[in-house]
Amino acid sequence: QVREYANKNNFKLFIVHRLDRETSGLVMFAKSERMKMLFQDNWNELVSKRGYYAITEGIFSKKEDKVVTYLKENALNLMYIAAPKDPKAKRCVTSYKDIKENEKYSLLDVEIFSGRKNQIRVTLGSLGHYVLGDDKYGEPANPINRLCLHAYELDIKNPITGKVYKLKAPIPSDFNELMKNPDFEKAKKPSK
Repeated sequence: QVREYANKNNFKLFIVHRLDRETSGLVMFAKSERMKMLFQDNWNELVSKRGYYAITEGIFSKKEDKVVTYLKENALNLMYIAAPKDPKAKRCVTSYKDIKENEKYSLLDVEIFSGRKNQIRVTLGSLGHYVLGDDKYGEPANPINRLCLHAYELDIKNPITGKVYKLKAPIPSDFNELMKNPDFEKAKKPSK
């Protein structure tokens, strides 16, 4: 849809940041390479919030927390929790708040304060609550045929004007359906 919009309006788009391939939600583009670079070069100073919805296995005993971990990548390009003193480990900070639960799953509002690869998936998994559909870091249920992680908010300051934009994407309807009915299963796609 984005490429189609750019082609229709005769301009090129430059991707400013990325999400894990399996994650849905907000992705920011710039209309010029200069703006892309201004955002990327000052990303941590410009971004004031990165919010995600995640549906995980089980019910959290601690309904809200800020978790500090250290992540490191292995030879298979998978992230794992490492010792804080490991010189190759990178510090990451993740907060979560349980906003809804049913007898099987928890819907979390997650905010990241460092943008590490697979940060949310590894952090929540280390707490024993894998993100649904995440066969990379666990073997949780996959009732809606996708990773239950959605980037819903990005608050970012324009590097030229200083204006702060609060970009939002609504929660996916299948997330709501699953939280209302924990036995909900989206029809499985036929295998080829």
